[in-house]
Amino acid sequence: MGEVAQQCGIIVRALVSEPPRGANPMPMPCTLMDFSDVDAIMIQMQGCDAVLDASHGFDGVMTHVGYEAACRLGLPFLSLMRPAWDLPLDAPWQAAPDVGAAMSMINKNARVFSATGWASLPEYAAFPGAKLMLRQTHVHPRTPPFDFVDLIFGDPPFTTSSELALFRELNIDTLICRNLGGRASRPKLDAALELGLQVILIDRPLMPAGVRVVYGVESAKSWLDSL
Repeated sequence: MGEVAQQCGIIVRALVSEPPRGANPMPMPCTLMDFSDVDAIMIQMQGCDAVLDASHGFDGVMTHVGYEAACRLGLPFLSLMRPAWDLPLDAPWQAAPDVGAAMSMINKNARVFSATGWASLPEYAAFPGAKLMLRQTHVHPRTPPFDFVDLIFGDPPFTTSSELALFRELNIDTLICRNLGGRASRPKLDAALELGLQVILIDRPLMPAGVRVVYGVESAKSWLDSL
């Protein structure tokens, strides 16, 4: 989205809550910020004409703090989100508001594959299953806080075929992941549905009251053009 804005002649100031990851670097310089400090975010927004929130779909803090800062400064604010995954009505999936709430949906002897991230591990304290296999896309030496957790390291991009093979190898019967939407994160879900696994999708964080949301880059571009 930043690249599109730059092509339109718009000067972009990018704020991030963690260093950029993945094969594609940010198309513009970015500033690493602590989004717990609204005043600090407001200082960064000084001199801007508008705020476009293109944060991770589950980084609700960035959206809430960014929206509060923009409102205090009287700046237009738009949140760009991916559409949620479109799932068959008869698919064996359940929705949970957060990881902690999902614990009551997991069977006693379940072998669960999780793609909810390292930071979600404290929410698994009441895990009732036999084994929790947590995907990590970067190798690290950290030790999980619970004995029932195994770390599964893997480098994206993932495909439906590779996810099928992994789930069979690990004898997975349950998938728990965040409802991110998008193509890159979809293969694990398609593999789980093909295998008939239990699927638990974590709902996205609630958006701030009154925030305007669009679900495509073209819509965001039209908003920028209208300013």
